[in-house]
Amino acid sequence: MLTQQIALVTGANRGLGKETAHQLAQKGFTVILTSRSEAGKEVAEAFRNLRLDVVFHQLDVADGQSIAEAADFVASEYGHLDVLINNAGIHYDTFQNTLDADMSIVEEALRVNTLGPWRLSKALLPMLRKSAGGRIVNVSSSSGSFKDSWPGTPAYSMSKAALNMLTVKMAADLKDTNILINSVGPGWTRTAMGGDKAPRSVEEGAASILWAALLPEGGPSGGFFRDGEVVSW
Repeated sequence: MLTQQIALVTGANRGLGKETAHQLAQKGFTVILTSRSEAGKEVAEAFRNLRLDVVFHQLDVADGQSIAEAADFVASEYGHLDVLINNAGIHYDTFQNTLDADMSIVEEALRVNTLGPWRLSKALLPMLRKSAGGRIVNVSSSSGSFKDSWPGTPAYSMSKAALNMLTVKMAADLKDTNILINSVGPGWTRTAMGGDKAPRSVEEGAASILWAALLPEGGPSGGFFRDGEVVSW
């Protein structure tokens, strides 16, 4: 019987990913803290110094080989996965609009923010199926909501809207399993991307993500939430 709960968090060397890893570890999870850069190694070490069970694994969600290696690592070291937090994100492009957009930026945002979570979820699905109740959390944004989005940030907004559709489609494909998948908009938080004028703390944003990660059996799947409340698509 599987007893230890395992979580993997992408983009966890700073901001929401780091705090999400912290809160999961405080809940007793073994957390695989991943980031594209080696900076995550020092973050994981700092958490271990706090007697939290956090290990580092380098992962670039835009690189198929890196994703395959991460999946192999989870399989060989743990044999299952309980929670996947697709947090890694890039290009909050306030400096452009659809008319003057640099398409290389748009394409990179889609690779990281949409295709990355899709590829990683597929690669880790065999490990999530071995969990008593696998959970996938796609960290999205109100910028990806057709109702609540705003002018500008075309690359980021379109990539998050597509991530939301991935959530809906994958939830339908997993409806006969014990895996729940949801999008979470953590709100405007004080991170490197959100800036210091954001009204929400990183702890508040991460708590919203944790809500979806810790859903009980029979909880919602295929939804869009903030603070446990439904957000309009």
